[in-house]
Amino acid sequence: MRPRPWQPTALTGPYEEDHQVPQTLDAAAVRDWCSRALEALGREREEIDAINVYPVADGDTGTNLYLTVESAAQAVEAVFAAHETGAIEPAPADAVRAMAHGALIGARGNSGTILAQLLRGMAERVSAGEGLAEALARAAELAREAVAHPVEGTILTVASAAAEAALREPEEAVRAGYEGARAALEATPGQLGVLGRAGVVDAGGRGLLTVLGALLATVTGEAPSAPVTSRTAAPVLIDPCASGGPVFEVIYLLEAPDTAVVKLRERLDALGDSLVVVGGDGLWNVHVHVDDAGAAVEAGVEAGRPYRIRITHFASSPAYDAAPVRERTQRAVVVVVPGEGLVELCAGAGAATVLARPGEPPASGELVDAIRRAHAREVVLLPNAAELRHTAGAAAEQARAEGVRVALIPTRAAVQGLAALAVHEPDRGFDEDVVAMTAAAGATRYAELIVAERQAWTSAGVCQAGDVLGLVDGDVAVIGADVARTAAAVLDRMLAAGGELVTLITGAAVPDGEELREHLDRHVRATHLAVDILHYPAGPGGPLLLLGVE
Repeated sequence: MRPRPWQPTALTGPYEEDHQVPQTLDAAAVRDWCSRALEALGREREEIDAINVYPVADGDTGTNLYLTVESAAQAVEAVFAAHETGAIEPAPADAVRAMAHGALIGARGNSGTILAQLLRGMAERVSAGEGLAEALARAAELAREAVAHPVEGTILTVASAAAEAALREPEEAVRAGYEGARAALEATPGQLGVLGRAGVVDAGGRGLLTVLGALLATVTGEAPSAPVTSRTAAPVLIDPCASGGPVFEVIYLLEAPDTAVVKLRERLDALGDSLVVVGGDGLWNVHVHVDDAGAAVEAGVEAGRPYRIRITHFASSPAYDAAPVRERTQRAVVVVVPGEGLVELCAGAGAATVLARPGEPPASGELVDAIRRAHAREVVLLPNAAELRHTAGAAAEQARAEGVRVALIPTRAAVQGLAALAVHEPDRGFDEDVVAMTAAAGATRYAELIVAERQAWTSAGVCQAGDVLGLVDGDVAVIGADVARTAAAVLDRMLAAGGELVTLITGAAVPDGEELREHLDRHVRATHLAVDILHYPAGPGGPLLLLGVE
């Protein structure tokens, strides 16, 4: 099976031999924790969004936490990528600092900003070689310091409970911390009136428990017990603007000295509420809810250099944009493509594109930016990769919060995206168009050829380094010695189930690409009657070979 990004690392060595829970994290464990947390938040994002009633009922806490952890995971992956040519993995301090820095620069929303500070606190202690109990305690301490007016019954309460339980049982710090956090989360409706009236636990605390559950799974191999989400069958969500509170959420990164941030906190605290300022060493992430968004940004300008400024209106209107207003188009398609040649092809069909480079899948923020640039009331999103399902889902949710109607078609390969794009008709109804595109994508079976990097067991047997692997629907189906024969064998396997159209997408890395296309063309016409073939070059950065059968 093809490995996915941020593949969890198996725990081996003394963890298994001694049956002891490790009390600190090495670099591989930090990477594994990020991967597990991202995957878990991807699964639970919508559930967490649905119970988001505090501090503002804008239904995006799960999405914001996912985007924050996504940024942390990408920063850790970058550290590992920088060490790929060496024999030694990154130092634990490098990995954990990268995680904290990635969360800081990618933090979204109130809970995401607090989570970034929690991770910063843990990074301080882990990078110093201290245990996880001390790391959880420092995390809870820093998070409270970052919030202008801490409120109980929130993510801060859950973090403090985790730290207190871990310090009581330092030999079982992560397990004790998780259970302490779980108990504290279940008690939040009795601590905060708005949660009790809505019949839900705190959404930020629920997301933190998911992150702690991923840490538990990393260091012990145990699956975390399921938390309680709500006390009622149907949570009663509140209009985010009905309370009369501030109507704008302002977030920005800020380069400023520590001394300037003290004054900034005072000024922003006077302007609004839900103030959280996290970071240090000259780089800060600022989050505040205000009525005067301009004044909040001006305060940042006086303190230092604010950038990546995001201003969101809680009434679900589109995000603030200082660019000249232009009329929105009715509908657009945003498609992720694995190769520069496909950018041209899809753009020619009227789609906005996001380029996925080898080993660098696009982040949710890139997809959201592409949706915004499309400037359409309705958007069809084609991720074209199974591993982008959660990322695309988070992007779609963010765009919906900004007033865009988004349909996510879960295409798993570029050939499925091309099939969907081929039947796209912007003049028909949105739902009808989405149904037709989904049906076209679903009717397209897909395969890919890759080169094995090392010996491994696969679903088709043992492969050696340098073998050509034919993956059908994500699983290894054919192991061959060269591209042409392997591709022909894969096509025979796919066409055995029927098909009328074959799509071939060849990358620039294919030797003698034109000769390969002619070989496959002759093979299909000689062995399969009434089958048409389409050829597209993926161009630089594209895959070795993609195949589709409709």
